[in-house]
Amino acid sequence: MSQYVSRLGSGRVAPRIRFPGGFAGGPRKPRRIAMLSVHTSPLHQPGTGDAGGMNVYIVELAKRLAAINIEVEIFTRATTGALPPSVELAPGVLVRHVDAGPYEGLAKEELPAQLCAFTHGVMQAWAGQRPGYYDLVHSHYWLSGQVGWLAAQRWGVPLVHAMHTMAKVKNAALAEGDTPEPAARVIGETQIVHASDRLIANTAGEADELVRFYEADPAAVAIVHPGVNLDRFRPADGRVAARARLGLPQDALIPLFAGRIQPLKAPDVLLRAVAVLLDRDPSLRSRIVVPVVGGPSGSGLAKPEGLQKLAARLGIADVVRFHPPVGQDQLADWFRAASVLVMPSYNESFGLVAIEAQASGTPVVAAAVGGLPVAVRDEVSGFLIPGHDPEAYAQALGRFADSPQLVDRMGRAAAAHAQSFGWDTAAAATADVYTAAMHDHRRRARSHHR
Repeated sequence: MSQYVSRLGSGRVAPRIRFPGGFAGGPRKPRRIAMLSVHTSPLHQPGTGDAGGMNVYIVELAKRLAAINIEVEIFTRATTGALPPSVELAPGVLVRHVDAGPYEGLAKEELPAQLCAFTHGVMQAWAGQRPGYYDLVHSHYWLSGQVGWLAAQRWGVPLVHAMHTMAKVKNAALAEGDTPEPAARVIGETQIVHASDRLIANTAGEADELVRFYEADPAAVAIVHPGVNLDRFRPADGRVAARARLGLPQDALIPLFAGRIQPLKAPDVLLRAVAVLLDRDPSLRSRIVVPVVGGPSGSGLAKPEGLQKLAARLGIADVVRFHPPVGQDQLADWFRAASVLVMPSYNESFGLVAIEAQASGTPVVAAAVGGLPVAVRDEVSGFLIPGHDPEAYAQALGRFADSPQLVDRMGRAAAAHAQSFGWDTAAAATADVYTAAMHDHRRRARSHHR
């Protein structure tokens, strides 16, 4: 069930109201929703450009909502002229491509100027339908929220918004040399928080941040943990077979980084930690491989070769292997092959990659930030590190180097921990949020007309 949360002080968030199902005077849940993802298409490869965990989130959530008879139409910006106006992603899930600005070469930072054009495209699609076609708008990230705000008001339906990341939270924990989020985004997010009927937070910590940083109404914030595709991300035939398929040495310590290469994700912390580790134990050099799977993104595009140059400067270029982003099935193999996934991020609203790795049977060493303390069970399925000191990460990696059986023991615990994060659970909870938002919206409309 979704949770409607109230602030109890000391950052704790607790259930406030539970709705058991349908309500008199309306459907138990929406029949069809408009989902908005302006800046990144659910059809894009995660790990490239601005595509990442949010893409996976939208695709998996939409499919599971369709499976419980909630049709989903996802509006996203067209990034090539070759795309048809709409594509069926799965039964009950339609992706609509909206023309807004040039197809190529438009950075995320330039997209606010295209929101008017995007909104026009969304309105055109709606105008061709019968009245009441969409029951609700679910927007993802602040750019979509701006469009969702207008669409929901125009259509007379509730707006449910998921932040995914927040400017004020990112700016409060900025990586050294990274660019702060602009004031325009802070203003935009503040507007959306107050315009939304419901805000979906990944964790209690994120719910608290919405209240603390943006003065969100605690009763409007619902906590729904994202899920993981447990059919795709599972231990399967194990580490030995995965390493054989990827051409990796069987006896090596393999700390893996998987994600977009940008200061926020802090892949440099892993490289510096490996340098510290090899300094302490030069004999480890012959049995360590450090794969970095992902492409430059965001502020990382300013120095796309920066990480390669850092590896060379640290004298570890011989053990680091750079790989472009891979599809979800191959990513699962990388997780299985790794000894440990390393996530030294400065901010993660949840950290889906951490759950995917654990579901694949691989422990995680992660920064104790954002949703990662929920995603990773410290000392059970991995280690949580306060801060970003490479020494601390080197120490954690050293534990796996000194005790290979720790990889297997924590890997089994990680797979067990990940089982509670299925997408079916997340979709059912999200449907509850929709139902409650519609109920409140109708009640407000009735009282307004009296």
